[in-house]
Amino acid sequence: MKNKVIQFLQHEILLGNIPGAVIQITHQGQTLLQESIGNRVVYPEKKPMHNDTVFDLASLTKVVATLPAILKLIETGTIRLDDSVHFYLPNFHIKEITLRHLLTHTSGLPAHRPFYKEKLNKDQIIEKICREPLTSKVGEKVVYSDLGLILLYKIIEIVTKEKFEDFIQREIFNPLEMKDTGFNPKHNREQYAETEFNETIGDYKAGIVHDENAESMGGISGHAGLFSTIKDLRNYALMIENEGLYKGKRILSSSVLSLAKQNFTPFDKEYRGLGWMLKSDTYSSCGDLFSNNSYGHTGFTGTSIWFDPEIKLHVILLTNRVHLGRKDSIIRLRPRLHNLIRSYF
Repeated sequence: MKNKVIQFLQHEILLGNIPGAVIQITHQGQTLLQESIGNRVVYPEKKPMHNDTVFDLASLTKVVATLPAILKLIETGTIRLDDSVHFYLPNFHIKEITLRHLLTHTSGLPAHRPFYKEKLNKDQIIEKICREPLTSKVGEKVVYSDLGLILLYKIIEIVTKEKFEDFIQREIFNPLEMKDTGFNPKHNREQYAETEFNETIGDYKAGIVHDENAESMGGISGHAGLFSTIKDLRNYALMIENEGLYKGKRILSSSVLSLAKQNFTPFDKEYRGLGWMLKSDTYSSCGDLFSNNSYGHTGFTGTSIWFDPEIKLHVILLTNRVHLGRKDSIIRLRPRLHNLIRSYF
């Protein structure tokens, strides 16, 4: 399997679909493959990818940072899923929208708004979302929305009375020994998988969040902004697979992790847990062969993590595909890669 997976990714690099990748495959708690392939930088000159390369996780922020923070607050009795967003943010105009709706992308909020074009700061963005008209009825349709996760970021700060990044660092990242994970990182430039060319700085982004709205918010949000490495994400994934335990330490309860993996949107073609994407009948980025109980998430920069609990398999793929532009070849790459991997089990 190892050689076939590496050959697959090398072929995608030759096709110009990704500059390089770091991949981790773990089965039954044992690492079968951890490999860096290709380059972390192509322009203006090629620089090789390494296993300790730091990636902009993009929307993996939603499940690696925001989701565990929310789950921690649920299990401590601090919040409940059916709390109204209006309860925490009185300016939010739709009183029937709950935390559950934000987590399952069924709030009716639009998928995206280019707030950065208006040069809005963090507080102004949140205030604008509070007045945002809905694009569908509450609780009736899955519309994958960054806006809902931005609101969750603010709610976490209101509830904990501390900075979002400080709460997650103490409660999640420190106990998981995720030493290279965080927002607005200060690594040497040589450690980054650089993302897209930015006209404002006249250079490729390295250690600066790719997502423009997250950048406008100071690099810290609930929808994007997190940076990490394959080693740190493996620690997180092992905790998720081991029902909240990491090296004998209880990080999250098994009951709250089980809740997050339930299908809250059986009425839609896109199945959603709390935060997690679930294996759907069609167009799943985990491919055709992962079991129906599989769950995971993707990030716009080219990242993904998928779990198949039936055989205790997880696959973490980190790429910086946006370094080559925003073509959508990653949409076919992910399911074909997961099919190749799953065919061996």
